[in-house]
Order: sequence, then structure tokens, then C-alpha cells
Amino acid sequence: MRHFLEVDDLDAAEVAEVLKFASMKEFPKNLDGKGMALIFEKPSARTRNSMEMAVFQLGGHPIYIRPEEVGLDERESVEDVTKTLSCFHSMIGARVFKHSTVERMARENRVPIVNLLSDEAHPLQALADVLTMQQEFGDLEGRSITYIGDGNNVFRSLAIASGFLGMEVRFSGPPEYKLADQDRERLEFAGVSFEEYTSPEEAVKDVDVVYTDVWTSMGQEQEKTQRYKAFEGFQVNEKLMNHAGEKTVFLHCLPAHRGEEVTDEVVDGSTSRVWIQAENRMHAARGLLAWLVEKNIEEGKKDE
Repeated sequence: MRHFLEVDDLDAAEVAEVLKFASMKEFPKNLDGKGMALIFEKPSARTRNSMEMAVFQLGGHPIYIRPEEVGLDERESVEDVTKTLSCFHSMIGARVFKHSTVERMARENRVPIVNLLSDEAHPLQALADVLTMQQEFGDLEGRSITYIGDGNNVFRSLAIASGFLGMEVRFSGPPEYKLADQDRERLEFAGVSFEEYTSPEEAVKDVDVVYTDVWTSMGQEQEKTQRYKAFEGFQVNEKLMNHAGEKTVFLHCLPAHRGEEVTDEVVDGSTSRVWIQAENRMHAARGLLAWLVEKNIEEGKKDE
């Protein structure tokens, strides 16, 4: 059974296939009469709305589940919750704190598990990101992207997806917030490399895309003062964008902390594609789900 916990659960060719599904004007109703459980340990506007609409557009019925309704490892174990929900649903999506939670769900191997976000990966966001860049530039082979900020789950998934499609990947952020060693090993195993820059101005020079994320993510609020000081000088503003190029576009996974990692002028400016990117969360999710259904049907036939 195929699951989607991180971008490299697919190979480069399969990522391209998913993006083709996401770009379809007419899409298969291959979730007709089926349900998808959507577990949210962490709330989200974009993830909930994009996933519910994606399931609906494929003919399915999404069920939003609050954390207290299942109590992962409190009321019931992750494994028992997975077994229970698989009695009713043909897929489970989970937005969780620990990546190990979705890994445990997938090990049950009862229905496809989709990672809606974890502390290690944000793969559906990455699919929306590369879909947005494809719409802007066409073929991404040889194109370049610079990520400014924290070496977090968003960057890891973005780097894998961008690298799979032949992009040059650059990173610039404070030394103490670079990508963790285990994440570097993950990228290396996936065949993806990236260049690191101490200067954000150098990192964005002649680049096609500049991308940033919040300096303080959900669950890191106690680190806000420390992080704000560390990331000083890494704000994406008009001055930094002027170092990039006239045709450079700006992306942000949202929500944006305006005045911190990015200014109003950039978010709302002519280079910004953040609202197209946000809409593409729905299209990317729909493409991934449609592809997963068909792929698991194919895999099932092979096992017969």
C-alpha cells in the first residue's frame, strides 16, 4: 500500500504524475461514496479547507476530527485509532506534532495515510509550491529557488520536491537554525543537494524564486524573542528582492507574520504569488489523492 508521509515516498517521475493530476480541469470521482478521516492535532485554515474541498471534488466525504475526539495515545493508542477509522474510511489524513505518529499509522497498512503536516515534513505544501512554480515558469529543470529562514519541515519537503524536478536549491539562515543532520541525510539519500549562504543578498542573486516561512512556528512560541533576535537581517523585504531580479517571484506557505520574516510590500507586491500558492494547496491535494487511489488499485491488482 502506498502512503504519503514525505515527498520522497514518491520518486521524481511520480511527483510529475501527481502534478499532472493536480492540473486536470476535469478529475476522476474516484472517492465517490468513500470517506476520508482528517485528524487535526494542530489547527489550520488552509489545510482543513483545501483537504475538505479536494475530497469533495473527488466525490468523497471528508470528516474533520478534533484532537480531543480521538485523544491519540491518551484515550486510545495511535494504532487503535487507525484501525477504528479504517473501518469507516478509505483514507486517513493527519496533521500532527510528531512525525512518528504518521509513521505508526502507516505501519498498520490498512488504508493510505497522508501527512498533512508533522514536525519533520510538510509534503502537501511542497506539492503546492512546485505546482505554483510550474504554472509560473513551465518546466522547472534548471530553475532556481532560495529559501530564507529556518531549516524546518517546510524547507525539507520543499527542497526534495524542487530537487526532484531539477531545480537549483539554495538556503540562507542563521547558523543555529540550519537544516538538522538527519534531514541533510534524508536529502542526500533522495539525491537532492542544496547550497548554503551566510548572506541572504548573495543567496537571492539571479534566482527565480524567493521563499520564506515564519520564524516562530506553532509550538515554538516560548522561543519567539530568541528567534526574533537570531533572524534579524533575514527579513524578505523590497531591498532584498531587488538583489534577486526583475522576474523573481515570491512564495510563502502562510500564515505570514507581516513585519517579521516578510514585509507587507512583498506579500502584497507584484512579485508575490502567495494567494495562487494558497489555492494550489487544494489542487495539489486533489491531485495527490486521485493519484494515490489509482496507484493503490494498481498495486492491489499486482498482488492478486
